[in-house]
Amino acid sequence: MYLKTIIQGRLEFGNIKSYEKVTKMFLQRIETYYKTDVLFKFEDIFKEEELALEIPRYVNQVTEKAFKVTTGILAYCTQFAVSGSIRAWLIKEGEVVGFETLEPDSDKAAVQSFVKGRKLVKEKGRESEALSALSMAIEKYDRHAQAYERRAKVNFIMKNYHDALRDYDKCILLDSSIPTAYYGKAKIYIQRGDFKEAIPNLEESIKKSIALQTLYWKSRKLKADCHIELKEWAKAAFDLKLFTARKFDKTDPNLFWMRKALYQYGLVLIELNEFSEAVIAFDKALNTQGKDDGMDEAEILTLRGIAKQKAGKTGYIKDIKDAAQKGGKRAKSLLKNL
Repeated sequence: MYLKTIIQGRLEFGNIKSYEKVTKMFLQRIETYYKTDVLFKFEDIFKEEELALEIPRYVNQVTEKAFKVTTGILAYCTQFAVSGSIRAWLIKEGEVVGFETLEPDSDKAAVQSFVKGRKLVKEKGRESEALSALSMAIEKYDRHAQAYERRAKVNFIMKNYHDALRDYDKCILLDSSIPTAYYGKAKIYIQRGDFKEAIPNLEESIKKSIALQTLYWKSRKLKADCHIELKEWAKAAFDLKLFTARKFDKTDPNLFWMRKALYQYGLVLIELNEFSEAVIAFDKALNTQGKDDGMDEAEILTLRGIAKQKAGKTGYIKDIKDAAQKGGKRAKSLLKNL
């Protein structure tokens, strides 16, 4: 049986000695054990001039055996690397049935400092320790793109926006395939109120990630927010249509924003004079459970009433009355003119 696979990523080996070891090992194992089972040819993924292994994005139908053999040999390659990451998905009928994150985990100083710093980033109140560990990783290997990206995140948390932007730019310069760097840059521009500059970074985040990743949809939603701020209604509608049509897993944090996204989609459709479609979006928003998402049910009812009236549908008076009973100020004002 053939299944869809997506594999992408990059490993850096740091010096010629490590590069020669890993290439020798790879060629020996291909010849001795795997023959035709590995999905990549040596010359297609190894970059001698960069002392790196790079898979920009590989998408194909493969056997489960080929997937396991390939990820196995790539995992073996990571022990020689000083930085980088490879991600591999195996997909059956739209469902992920296999996933591997392959990263260096050796005793090299740069690797250990990065692993320590990455863990500390997740621990609230330990930002200074994380910053020190990640800076140590960079000191040991100054081309460590992932360390720059994680240090940028810590700087953002600490509101050191200038330093965060510098680190994100350095990460992208070293490895332009890391989507979180573009997402982080976009958040800095949004924090500054520069929505126009945020959008191309979010577009890169979308392009460099895949629809199976949480980041892909976070970027879509944030891009829609920027278009709304700029009153670019059609562009916002495009992103929100995709986001609201997505069926997120219960564990996906994007699910938290679904009700708000449906509300925004309805709002944008009103601006585009697509009133019947707006009613549908508001219907879905009202039928979507939300908790602590900042949404006001009275406001959604009010806008659904407005959309129904403009679409020539019945029931708009009831929506506005219901909204007024829930304390909606705009609804109370509208009732005076009905």
